[in-house]
Amino acid sequence: QVRLVESGGGLVQDGGSLRLSCLASGSWISINAMGWYRQAPGKQRELVARITSGGTTNYADSVKGRFTISRDNAKNTVYLQMNSLKPEDTAVYYCNAVATRVWGQLSTYWGQGTPVTVSS
Repeated sequence: QVRLVESGGGLVQDGGSLRLSCLASGSWISINAMGWYRQAPGKQRELVARITSGGTTNYADSVKGRFTISRDNAKNTVYLQMNSLKPEDTAVYYCNAVATRVWGQLSTYWGQGTPVTVSS
C-alpha cells in the first residue's frame, strides 16, 4: 500500500507562484513514476506533469515553461513548482504514483488532492 499526501495548495494572485509537495509513505519495492494531475470544475482530470524514477519528465503543453516537477527519492517526495500562475490553472491538484509492490505487478495510487485557486 502506498499513501500519498499533498500539501502546498492555496490561493494566489495571477502571476504568483506555489510549490506543491507530495509525500509517499507505506511499503513498496519501487515507485516507478510520480506525477501531478488536476481537475477543474466541470472538466476531466488531466495530466500536468510526470517524472520517472530515472528523472525523465513530461508536461502538459499548457504548463510547459511555467511548471517544474522534481523528485527527492531519499524523502519519497515529489514537488511541483508552479510559476506564472494563471486563473485557468485553478483546479484541484492530485498526486499520482505508479508503484511496484510485487514484481510484475504495477499499481496506481492517488492522493486526496489539494486545491489551487488563482485569482485575477
